[in-house]
Parts: sequence; C-alpha cells; structure tokens
Amino acid sequence: EVIYMKLELFYKESCPYCQKVLRFMEMNDIKDVELKDIVANPEFRDTLVEVGGKGQVPCLFIDSKPMYESMDIINFLKENN
Repeated sequence: EVIYMKLELFYKESCPYCQKVLRFMEMNDIKDVELKDIVANPEFRDTLVEVGGKGQVPCLFIDSKPMYESMDIINFLKENN
C-alpha cells in the first residue's frame, strides 16, 4: 500500500544547499514535491517560520512537519521515492 505524503520544499535560488537538493530531485526525476521559493513569495517564508520556528532553507515539510539539512532531505527522498 502506497501512502502519499504531502511534500513541500521551501528553498531559495541563492542557497547552495537548496541547489543540491533541487539537483538531486532533478537527476532522480522527483516530481511529487511542491516547490516553495521563499524569496519569490514572502508568504512561504512566513509559513516556514511559523511552522518550523526559523527561516532556514532548505526545509522539506513532510505532512507539515519540517525537516532541515540538505543531506537529511536527500536521504529521505531517496528512501521514499
């Protein structure tokens, strides 16, 4: 049984750690993650701070629970795709 999680990646273009995660997703054809650019849309940044308690990116929301650290995010995506 496949359980679908809601995945949202909060990121900003200028962040090398975000780029690392985005590159990994591109190379592995991961399409089921909603991308939220916190620079292009300040509301996303507000959500990130409200839910996660800080404005740190990259941050992957897994069913609205924040996960930080690019390698943790990449490992999660590896295991769950």
